[in-house]
Amino acid sequence: SLLNSIGDVCNFVCKLHNFNRTGVASRQHRHESFEQAPIYVAVMTYLGFGIVTLFGYFRDFLRAVGLEKCHLARERDEQKDFVPLYQDFENFYTRNLYMRVRDNWNRPICSLPGPVFDLMERVSDDYNWTFRLTGRTLHNVINVGSYNYLGFAENNADFLKTVADKTRQYGVGVCSTRQEIGNLGIHEELEQLVAKFLGVESSMTFGMGFATNSMNIPAIVGKGCLILSDELNHTSLILGARLSGATIRVFKHNNMHSLEKMLSEAVCSGQPRTHRPWKKILIMVEGIYSMEGSVVRLPEIIALKKKYKAYLYLDEAHSIGAVGASGRGVTELFDVNPADVDVMMGTFTKSFGAAGGYIAGKKKLVDYLRSHSHSAVYASAMSPPVTEQIIRAMKCIMGKDGSTEGIRRVRQLAENTRYFRARLKEMGFIIYGNDDSPVVPILLYMPGKVVAFAREMLERRIGVVVVGFPATPITEARARFCLSAAHTRAMLDQVLHHLNEVGDALCLKFSRKKYSSWSDLSDETDFELGS
Repeated sequence: SLLNSIGDVCNFVCKLHNFNRTGVASRQHRHESFEQAPIYVAVMTYLGFGIVTLFGYFRDFLRAVGLEKCHLARERDEQKDFVPLYQDFENFYTRNLYMRVRDNWNRPICSLPGPVFDLMERVSDDYNWTFRLTGRTLHNVINVGSYNYLGFAENNADFLKTVADKTRQYGVGVCSTRQEIGNLGIHEELEQLVAKFLGVESSMTFGMGFATNSMNIPAIVGKGCLILSDELNHTSLILGARLSGATIRVFKHNNMHSLEKMLSEAVCSGQPRTHRPWKKILIMVEGIYSMEGSVVRLPEIIALKKKYKAYLYLDEAHSIGAVGASGRGVTELFDVNPADVDVMMGTFTKSFGAAGGYIAGKKKLVDYLRSHSHSAVYASAMSPPVTEQIIRAMKCIMGKDGSTEGIRRVRQLAENTRYFRARLKEMGFIIYGNDDSPVVPILLYMPGKVVAFAREMLERRIGVVVVGFPATPITEARARFCLSAAHTRAMLDQVLHHLNEVGDALCLKFSRKKYSSWSDLSDETDFELGS
């Protein structure tokens, strides 16, 4: 009996120890939701697209017989014998579907895009083919569409003093590559700071986030290499993979069985026809997926990478600064060793309120990229004031500026994220992704409701981003909310109030699950224990 009691105590201690070490990781999957809508929603969505498509063909017929004017660019009559520049049929979607709802995108902003912004009102006299400004401004529209996760997109004179000083010292542009005469001391200071922030040996920065992926992947892998890419990876990763010349295979989103099947097949079978071993096998994933709000299953992917002797490329564009106890991304969120990630990539365009990106990892990798990356050899060096803005924001997050403002913002973002997601679930919306992800997609499904939702929210002074086909699957159109540490609880409550009204008016509450405040409070307790 005594031995059994001692054994029970030991088991409890072991379980508690394992929870403290892996509770965060296991929680990620338990709190990641991708609820499916009722079948009638899919039927109505397809029916809506079908009706719009039929009207599109009818309007194309009217254009062909001259009863309706076609506004799209076309070849002149004397050019008809040449290869056509504009594929008329390929523009069917743009001509007949997108133009009907074009007013919901590319809205002109005339203020700082912080937690609130000002919009220039515009109207169309030809069904969205062209717009004209009315001269009226919509003031104090709550911004829930920008990737301003930590609120560093700001015009605070006290915070931006060092940025102003560097602008006076260096100017606004370098006009040269870093290999020639564009390498400044603050560039090297930033790279050392990034490496220290991430806990790796070395890092390299670039002036454009998109090019960080598209120009560096071809320098890392090439012909005879294999890239295993998550099906929901960003366009920059896809372009970089295609430019590399490597063989590309796509595995199902966050599906470890699909990934392991491809890894084992690649190791056992080798390259097609010759069956020689692959020179490299590179797994490409993102930290947070910007359309789904889901978080990468990093511990499992690292385990598979080690098991099959592959390499891991992690894109933390949306996760660096936005998740983790101190904003260090998904490696901190899952408590994994950054050294287990071979290539750490991220951007400064979101959490840091700046521009550009970085590649970090072992010094040998970074030194190789300095001489082989097209983005490093041919691109202009990062602008000095932008560099200083990143340094300022990163020092603030790390507490190196002598304040606790950075960690306060990281915690405020986490609090806003969990509060906003919990309230949306209570209201009955279907939302995708992880409870820790500040990217919150609300599923709208039907094309007509997507348009009505965006217009209704703007009428209520809420600026939202709506996304539909082809950026999403045809049956999964959505509104994508991006939360910020700069959002106050009053702002979030105002957004939620209007969301609740619009959701009822447009019948957007498709969820069949029931949530309560009590269950969310229990989850919050688990979160505190797990962290």
